[in-house]
Amino acid sequence: MDDLVAKIGAQGLKVKELKAAKGPKEEIDAEVAKLVALKQELTGLDPSHELALKEKKKKAPKEAAPAAKGPSKKELRMQERAKKVEMEKKELETAESFGEAEVVMSRSLSERKWTSVGSIEASFVGKRVLVRARVHTTRAKGSLAFLVLRQGCFTVQAVASAQDAGCSKAMIGFLGKIPSESIVDVEAKVVGADVASCTQADVELQIATTFVVSKAAPDLPLQLADAARNELNPKEGEVVVGLDTRLNHRVIDLRTPANQAIMRIKSAVPLLFTSYLDKRGFVGVNSPKLLAGASEGGSSVFSLEYFGRPACLAQSPQLYKQMLSACADLERVYEIGPVFRAEDSNTRRHLCEFTGLDLEMAIYEHYYEVLDVFAGLFSHIFSSLETKFAAELNIISQVYPFEPFKHLPKPLRISFAEGIQLLRDAGVTDDMQGDFDDLSTENEKKLGNVVLEKYGTDYFIMDKYPLSIRPFYTMPDPHTYPSKPPHQQLSNSFDMFMRGQEILSGAQRIHDHKLLMERVTYCHTSAGHGGPAPDTIKSYTDAFKHGAFPHGGGGIGLERVVMLYLDLSNIRKVSCFPRDPGRLTP
Repeated sequence: MDDLVAKIGAQGLKVKELKAAKGPKEEIDAEVAKLVALKQELTGLDPSHELALKEKKKKAPKEAAPAAKGPSKKELRMQERAKKVEMEKKELETAESFGEAEVVMSRSLSERKWTSVGSIEASFVGKRVLVRARVHTTRAKGSLAFLVLRQGCFTVQAVASAQDAGCSKAMIGFLGKIPSESIVDVEAKVVGADVASCTQADVELQIATTFVVSKAAPDLPLQLADAARNELNPKEGEVVVGLDTRLNHRVIDLRTPANQAIMRIKSAVPLLFTSYLDKRGFVGVNSPKLLAGASEGGSSVFSLEYFGRPACLAQSPQLYKQMLSACADLERVYEIGPVFRAEDSNTRRHLCEFTGLDLEMAIYEHYYEVLDVFAGLFSHIFSSLETKFAAELNIISQVYPFEPFKHLPKPLRISFAEGIQLLRDAGVTDDMQGDFDDLSTENEKKLGNVVLEKYGTDYFIMDKYPLSIRPFYTMPDPHTYPSKPPHQQLSNSFDMFMRGQEILSGAQRIHDHKLLMERVTYCHTSAGHGGPAPDTIKSYTDAFKHGAFPHGGGGIGLERVVMLYLDLSNIRKVSCFPRDPGRLTP
């Protein structure tokens, strides 16, 4: 029996060693089974022995732990291997914190959340963000790298330090060599800062990772830093980028914060235009831009061949918006679309293609109903730009300084005769401006200055223009037509001005077919008037044979409105890709 007890002790020790060494499970199970069998054999010989063993185990003092031994060779090898793996892991993590990303080919879609540069503010401090932006500028020195990231018209400073975990000197060197205008993905922690040179002035980004998504060529045709400077007050030695250079490389020029802001202002105006009119029962329409004849008459039309027939590009949606409003019973319509004018004019305010914002509406008693709509519309546009786009206006003013646009809650209205009298009072003589002649560009500006000084507004309406200088479809003034000589007859028409320049031309239109034909014939045959031939607009005039609502409306030049609101020096700065007599590309 003593031999059996010794065997049990030896077998138990063997099982313990196997478990400590984490041996194969099958082997451990087999040895445990042997131990169980030995115990069962002992119990069969002396059933009381199992209880005795248990009691002995309880009462026996614990053996002293064996003296600590140094690590074995095997353990040392394992420790070295673990250390090497950890070092390789660190090197891999550092390498994976910067570099050039794979080409984005829509291979996969992650759940990463992106943050726009313009939204990062003081409330983000402590948060981790992921941004995609252009590298506006970069510089690296010693263990630090500074990047200015630009997205749209907003900028933020990003900083990397070799003292931070996961940021090596190799990463600093990589950041310092990223070409300006490259697109990068940056993951970073937002911290408080004071960076006056960026739009996000009270924060900066502590870079964790940076990957180049699209690398820019180092030889840019113009430097964004030069194009983004105040062009009216360049410092000594600073480069001023000329307008032609800007327009020849327009996609790069448009990247400057000021141009980004200009385009956002321009984008807002049509939205404000439609939102205001939608609430007042207007219907959006689209008229054709390929016409069989000139809509306005005259020579300023682009001619082309249309399947073997002569055609032209629309000078305005005028005739069609009248037919839709007055004859097709839509009553109130608006359209936003391209307008083409073949005027060989290279002035600062003319384009051969621009965006027209047009409206036409049925009236009940007086064309002032139209003026009231326009007055409310422009008040809505001006006040909305002031309140909703203050940040963009501030960015633009840094490069193109301008006086804030002044406008009255209720716009000033004067007659054409009153406008001429204001010019007379300002020293403009008969030989410089006739009482029934259209205003010259110079006199428009003079009148704008006089109105600003006298009434404190950059925006006003002038109506009752001479009939002889208005299109054939303009309703004559009942107090002068036909009782006065043709050159003294007035019309129910009006223009609107911003900073002394016309931005809208409108009128009550003729809805009576007999009067319409009378005016079409007169304007076509009268010397110097240049109206279209009756047979070229027959589909238009015939529409009024079957009854038409009294109506009126006007057309706005989008680019000119934005140019004058921002007081820019040239309308081409407002057009993405301007078209003038000398420019058909890019």
